[in-house]
Amino acid sequence: MDLPFDGAISAFFHKDAPEEIRKAIARADKDDLLDPGFPYSERMGRKPYEKAMERLQVELVKLQHWVKESGARVAVVFEGRDAAGKGSTIKRLTENLNPRGARVVALPKPSDIEATQWYFQRYIAHLPAGGEIVLFDRSWYNRGVVEPVFGFCSDAQRRHFFAQVPDFERMLIEEGIHLVKFWLNVGRAEQLRRFLDRERDPLKQWKLSWIDVEGLRRWDAYSAAIAETLSLSHTVHAPWTVVRSDDKRRAHLAVMQHLLSGLDYARKDGAAVDAPDPRIIGGPEIWSA
Repeated sequence: MDLPFDGAISAFFHKDAPEEIRKAIARADKDDLLDPGFPYSERMGRKPYEKAMERLQVELVKLQHWVKESGARVAVVFEGRDAAGKGSTIKRLTENLNPRGARVVALPKPSDIEATQWYFQRYIAHLPAGGEIVLFDRSWYNRGVVEPVFGFCSDAQRRHFFAQVPDFERMLIEEGIHLVKFWLNVGRAEQLRRFLDRERDPLKQWKLSWIDVEGLRRWDAYSAAIAETLSLSHTVHAPWTVVRSDDKRRAHLAVMQHLLSGLDYARKDGAAVDAPDPRIIGGPEIWSA
């Protein structure tokens, strides 16, 4: 089977990955969690996960009904390292929602024209109208992390971004938009294991990009950019919620619980919306490289 990028991910695993990362992946069973700092050693069982998920899916449908009836506007930002689980979390969030009122925005790199515009301009066009939920699969925070790591923006442009982003988000909230920002964090060994799985799976190979391959060698640069981004853009009006996503099942539940807990929608079942696991979700203080 032909591997994407000529098997560059496998080559990195065998030749360049830190020894402790290779050993962790090699000795792990399917359900083992690889990060020694993660609060659980195995991923959540399927039965308790599906039981909790069913209750939360019902609440998400109620939430969307409230959004439509009230004209509320909800924007949810998903950021995180590559393979942190942004796409799968969004998929679980939207699988029972009406797509007419729940949109996913995943923008490609800026066009030549967009590159000359105010940086936030192309995102504004995708903000929710009344009665809509919009989920951003990556967002304006590309300028905080990906762009500087790969040299796609200058230091001056990045500083300008951080000078403006708190006011930009404050204006969204003052306009009445419910803004929720999630940072999904994944350990280095788990990220590489997921990349290796994608490389071998013909149904998932499309998820891989040149950025993913090159990013494997830039873990430390990503870490520095992430730490600074969380520090400079975590505000009272638009805080970051960090989700430890080495176990996707626990991460999915925590994201849904946090989102549902933060919105006062009609007919909420408080018993169904449990408080999210504080070992999985919190503020920037739980983020780690």
